[in-house]
Amino acid sequence: MISADATMHFLQVARRGRLKLAAESMGVDHTTVSRQITRLERDIGHRLFDRAPSGWTLTEAGRDLIPHAEEIESALRAAESIGGRRELSGTVRVITPDAFGAFILSPGIASLTAAHSQLQVQMVTSTQNVVLSTREFDVAVTLERPHARSLVTRKMSKYRLALYATREYLASAPPLASVHDLQSHRFIWYVDDLLDIGPLRQFEDVIPGASIPIRINSVTGHWQAALSGMGIAPLPCYVGDPDPRLVSLLRDDVELWGEYWLAVPREYLILSRVNAVIDLLDDVVRTRRNDMLGRTGAAALHA
Repeated sequence: MISADATMHFLQVARRGRLKLAAESMGVDHTTVSRQITRLERDIGHRLFDRAPSGWTLTEAGRDLIPHAEEIESALRAAESIGGRRELSGTVRVITPDAFGAFILSPGIASLTAAHSQLQVQMVTSTQNVVLSTREFDVAVTLERPHARSLVTRKMSKYRLALYATREYLASAPPLASVHDLQSHRFIWYVDDLLDIGPLRQFEDVIPGASIPIRINSVTGHWQAALSGMGIAPLPCYVGDPDPRLVSLLRDDVELWGEYWLAVPREYLILSRVNAVIDLLDDVVRTRRNDMLGRTGAAALHA
C-alpha cells in the first residue's frame, strides 16, 4: 500500500528538485527523504526520479503521480482543519515581491507568530513577477493577476511609484525642472531581460538616452544605490517617502502605478493557518494604505 507520508516526501522533492531542500522544508534529515522515496518507488514499481548531481527530475511515472499525490495532500490539509483548534500550528509559505515582503509584510509578521508560537511563516521574496506554475506556496502576492483556475485571486491594493535621489546627487547633477531633463541624468534601473513590471516598462520611453551606470533587479538594491548617490531610482512611495535622505522628483509630472494581487490555491482556503496569514496581509495593507498610495510624505519633500 502506498504511504501518505512517503507521498508527501515525494511532492517536496518534485517541487524543489533537490533532496536537501526537500528535507529542509520538512524539517527532517535528507536520509529520511531518500528512504521514503525509495519505499514509494518500490511500492509503485516504477522509478519516480532521475538522480543527477544537478538535481532530481521527474520520470514519466513521477509526472503521472503528481496529480494523485496532490489530491492526497489536499485531503490531509483538509483533515488538519477539523476540530477548530485555536492555537495555529504548521507552516505557511508566502511568496511575495521583494519590496512588499521587506517593507510591508515583514514588519507585521511578528504579531501573528507571537500569538501562535507553533506557527511558522516562510516568506520567499522574488525580484521578478512571481511565477505560479508550481505549487510551492500557500499564499502569494503578485504584481499581476494570476489566471490559473486552481487559484482564488483578488486585488489587494494599488501602489504608487515615484523617482527618488539624494540631495547630494542633485547638487552635482544637471538641473532637473521637467521630464525632458531626465535624459541628462543617471538612473539606477532594472536588468533589461528581467524587467517585468508594467509601469516601469512604460516609463522607459521617457528616458531613452539616459545614462544607466548600474542595473539591479531588486527594489531594495535600487533603494541602497540611490542612497549612495549613484543616480535616480524608481521606488514604491512606501519605500522612498519615509526616508528623509531621499527627495521625490517631478511627482506631479511622473505618475507610475502598480497593483498587488492575492492568490491562494483553492483547497488551502479551508486551513485556519492560511486564513490567518490572509487576514494579516489584509490588515497590514489596510494599515499602510496611505503609504502605498503615496499620500504621506510627499508634501514635506517638496517644501
